[in-house]
Amino acid sequence: MRLSKDDDGTGESSSIGTQRKMLRSYAIENDFEIYEEYVDDGYSGTNFDRPAWKRLLEDIDARKVNLVITKDLSRLGRDYIMTGQLTEIYFPSKGIRYIAVNDGYDSDSPWSDIAPFKNIVNEMYARDTSKKIRSAFQTKIKEGAFIGNFAPYGYQKDPQNKNHLLVDPVAASIVREIFEWAEQGAAPSRIADMLNKRKVLTPAMYRCAGRPYLNPDDYSNRKEWTSGTVCKLLSNPVYLGHIAQGKTVKVSFKSSVTLRKPRKEWVVVENMHEPLISEEIFERVRRRSISRKNTPKTGFTNIFSGIAICGDCGRNMSSTGTGSKAQSRKLVCGGYKLYGKKECTNHFMDYELLYHVVLQEIRILLSFPESEKEEMEEALQEPVFPGVMHSEEKLADSLKKREIELGHIIEKLYEDRVNGRIGEDRFYKMLNSCENEEKKIAESLALMERPCSLAQEVPAFNGLISSLLEEISQEKGLSSDLLGKFIDRIEIFQSCEGEGGRAGCKYQTIRIYYKVLPPAEERNGFA
Repeated sequence: MRLSKDDDGTGESSSIGTQRKMLRSYAIENDFEIYEEYVDDGYSGTNFDRPAWKRLLEDIDARKVNLVITKDLSRLGRDYIMTGQLTEIYFPSKGIRYIAVNDGYDSDSPWSDIAPFKNIVNEMYARDTSKKIRSAFQTKIKEGAFIGNFAPYGYQKDPQNKNHLLVDPVAASIVREIFEWAEQGAAPSRIADMLNKRKVLTPAMYRCAGRPYLNPDDYSNRKEWTSGTVCKLLSNPVYLGHIAQGKTVKVSFKSSVTLRKPRKEWVVVENMHEPLISEEIFERVRRRSISRKNTPKTGFTNIFSGIAICGDCGRNMSSTGTGSKAQSRKLVCGGYKLYGKKECTNHFMDYELLYHVVLQEIRILLSFPESEKEEMEEALQEPVFPGVMHSEEKLADSLKKREIELGHIIEKLYEDRVNGRIGEDRFYKMLNSCENEEKKIAESLALMERPCSLAQEVPAFNGLISSLLEEISQEKGLSSDLLGKFIDRIEIFQSCEGEGGRAGCKYQTIRIYYKVLPPAEERNGFA
C-alpha cells in the first residue's frame, strides 16, 4: 500500500484504509495466505527508496514472499521504467506472482500486455502533477513568498503566514555582530574563530537545537563555524530584506539531484521583510571582501588545479603568492589554508619545481623509439572498431524495435480515444510525447545510415603519440589539457629532514598517479 500528496485529489478511494480493506477482501476471497502488510504512507510513486518497499524486497530475497498484491499498478510506482523492470524482469526472476486488482493485471494471466501502457499513463500523471506543483512554486517565488523548509539564520517563519519571515532576536544579534566585525576589516577566518571561542551555535546547529526531531549529523559535518559559512552569510541578500530564491533546479521530477544556477538567474524580490543591516553596511562589507580576493592581474593559471592534492589529508592543493612570476608561487594544503593546524600540517610545494618534475617525468614516459611509436599507433587503431561497430548495430536494432512499439502504442491510443476510455487532454499529451519520441528515433537512425563509418576516422589516430610529444616540447610545455590526458592525481606530502644520511637537506615525496599505467607502475618522483 502507498499514498502520497500526489494522490490527494483522488480522495478516500486511495486512502491506506481503503486499500487495506480491498486487498484483505481480495486475499480472503482467493484463499491467499497473508504473510505481511507493507505500507508507505506519504511517499511519491517516483521514489523507490521507501522503507516498507525495501523491507518487501528483503523478504522476497529471503523467499518469505511469493505473491505481491496492490490496488493498482500506480501503487507499485509511477516511474514506468522502474515499474516495468519490476513487472517484466525482477518479479519473474524471483518467481513472484504480481496482481494489481483494479487494473485487472495478473502476471500468471496471458492477458497482461496492458501493463506497459498503464505504467506510462501513471508516470504521465506524476509528470503532470510535478509540472503543476512547480508552476505553483514559481508563482510564489515571483511574488516574493518564502517557500524554504527552514527560515534563514537570523529569521523565523511568521506563525500567521509561513511564507513570510520575522526577525529572530537571538540569531539576528549574531548576524549584526558578524557584519560589524566584517565592516571593521576582520577576515572571515578570524570571525569564525571568535564565534567558535564563544561557542556560538552554527546556523545548522541552531536550527537543530530548536527542533529535537532533526538529526544534527544530517545537516553539518564539522559542527563549527568556518570561513566558508561566514562568507556565505555575508553575501546573502536576505539580510537586506530581500528574498532570493530559485538558486537550484532539479534534473528531473524522477531524480533528487539538483544543480546550482548562476547568480544572475536567481529570482530576487526586494523589501519583503524587515532587514537586519543597512544597504551601506552590506555594500562596504562587499567591497572589503572583493579587495581581499587575489585578482588574476598577471594572467597566471594554476594548471595543477584539481590534480594536485595533499598526500596527508586528501584535500586539494591551492596556489598562493602575489608575485608576477610563477617562481614566487607555491601550492599549499587546502585543509591547512582553511582550518589551520587542527586540519593538516603547514606544508607546501614550489609551483615551478613541481612543474619541472612533472614535465621531466612525462617526457621520460613518452621517450619511445620510432618502431615502438608505430606499434602503439597500430594497437590504438585495430581492436577498437569492430566492437564499436557491433554496438552501433545493436543500438540501431533497438531503436527500430522501439519505433515499431511506438506505432502500436499510437494505434492503441486512437482506439482508446474513440471508445472513450481516455480523455481528450490526456490523449493529446500522450500522442505528442509518442510522436516526439518517434521523431528523435528517426533522426538518430538517419544519422547512423549516413556513409560515415568509423573506418573513415582512422587518420585521426595517426600520429597520436607524435602529437602528444610535440605538445610537451620545449616550446609548448605543460597545460591543463595535457595533464588531464595523462595524470589522475598528484599527491604531495610533508617534507622531512635528514633522509639518506644528508643532514640539513629537506626531502619531499611526490606521487604521480598516471591514467595510462596500471597501479603497479605508479611512479615516484622525489624533489
